[in-house]
Amino acid sequence: VPFGTDILLTATDIPDLTVHMEICEDVWTPIPPSSYAALAGATLLLNLSASNVTIGKSDWRHALCKAHSGRCIAAYAYSAAGTGESTTDLAWDGQAMIYENGALLAEAERFAAEPQLILADIDLERLAMDRIRQNTFGDSADLNRDRLGFRRIEFTLEPDRDSDLGLAREVERFPFVPNDDARLNELCFEAYNIQSHGLRKRLESTRLDKVVIGVSGGLDSTQALIVAAHTFDALGLPRENILAYTLPAFATSKDTKDNAWRLMRALGVSAEEIDMTPACRQMLVDIGHPFAQGEPVYDITFENVQAGARTSVLFRLANRHNALVMGTGDLSELALGWCTYGVGDHMSHYNVNGSVPKTLIQHLIRWVAQSGRFGSEASDVMLDILATEISPELVPGDGDKPAQKTEDFVGPYALQDFNLFYTTRYGFRPSKIAFLSEHAWRDAAAGDWPPNMEAGKRVAYDLPVIKRWLGVFIRRFFETSQFKRSAVPNGPKVSSGGSLSPRGDWRAPSDASAAPWLKDWERIPD
Repeated sequence: VPFGTDILLTATDIPDLTVHMEICEDVWTPIPPSSYAALAGATLLLNLSASNVTIGKSDWRHALCKAHSGRCIAAYAYSAAGTGESTTDLAWDGQAMIYENGALLAEAERFAAEPQLILADIDLERLAMDRIRQNTFGDSADLNRDRLGFRRIEFTLEPDRDSDLGLAREVERFPFVPNDDARLNELCFEAYNIQSHGLRKRLESTRLDKVVIGVSGGLDSTQALIVAAHTFDALGLPRENILAYTLPAFATSKDTKDNAWRLMRALGVSAEEIDMTPACRQMLVDIGHPFAQGEPVYDITFENVQAGARTSVLFRLANRHNALVMGTGDLSELALGWCTYGVGDHMSHYNVNGSVPKTLIQHLIRWVAQSGRFGSEASDVMLDILATEISPELVPGDGDKPAQKTEDFVGPYALQDFNLFYTTRYGFRPSKIAFLSEHAWRDAAAGDWPPNMEAGKRVAYDLPVIKRWLGVFIRRFFETSQFKRSAVPNGPKVSSGGSLSPRGDWRAPSDASAAPWLKDWERIPD
């Protein structure tokens, strides 16, 4: 029987399953044997440990296994000795845990009276894709090639398909948003300060002390405005140097305009209103649009005239006041191409929201509102903005009700942010994304939800709905929107889910075809 830490066991029937085993203190050494095994291709690292327990040792084991699984981009399963060992001079707690790339998937009860079995699903494809993305992992393998002389033994796992347990792995509905308070608070703190520090550095490097921002009363401009307020406070600059403008046009609703004014006043920024209707109407007259002759034609030209007029005014205001134009677009809109090229949410001098998805922005605003850092009046209006239907407000509606609901066109942001994360972070094929999405979203009563998620938003989606909107995502993301992402303004990367900047995580041709993704998408059952 082959034995030793120089052995790799490779499954012939399970892709990417290569197992390596080490013993106890191997994981305590400066370079554990499994480090070289991972570089040689091992994805599942095992440790059978005779480790006794002392006060505080459990936390140290966790730290070692977590860090080692993350460095090796592997799963690490650790099992310490437990009940049955002699306690003449030592004690044993039977600690067992399974980590995957730094994430704890399962843990045994310590000091249990009976033997235990813990189970977890390891996503081997996820590990393989992460290793491809992590260039330094391959570099390390090349540099240590002389040390990777492992004996390789093949085996056939032959799992009993009749006893398939299904997917026991928890798949979070919101991969950009943690499900527990402590993690969400820490994430919001970090995201908020990453945005603020990015803007602070840009202001310092350009030697500017003013910003211009358009405030619509919607989510994105709200987040950008409160980031600006925090940044100016940190720089010791008066908030009056934040030149905020609400720019109503044909379809601006009373509620959003009122909220824009309430927020600007509550934050103490310089606030003005410029009615864009005359400028937009003149443009429609100049280009001979039917609306100028009284016809109710609300096409893309009608919409983009408004977006273009607003952006033109903001840039000229920035020229006049020697200021920087702050962007108000977000990652989700950029992924779906839900922005007008060169104007609107697409263009600015600096976009603090550029890598923040829509599902996260809502929690960032709520986090700031609940903290009360800008006062109760500002908190109240932020909560009102969170309760407002997401709409571009470019087509006149019935009274104060918006005629457009963004999610009717591009799909629920909850699903599209899920699709975005697994496309850009792991490069998964559509059929796998749909499988994970269906597992996460099929039952509203199952699993955890992010804190403070309203009851009305705790919904379920079945596979046909998931497939439909995934198809929309594929076409918009791969075929129709890359040219917009190839020309985005600067902005800080916030989430490990990635940035779509062509200077960073996402470089792609503007004339790519979605055919390979759509071919796999067609495999998803209807």
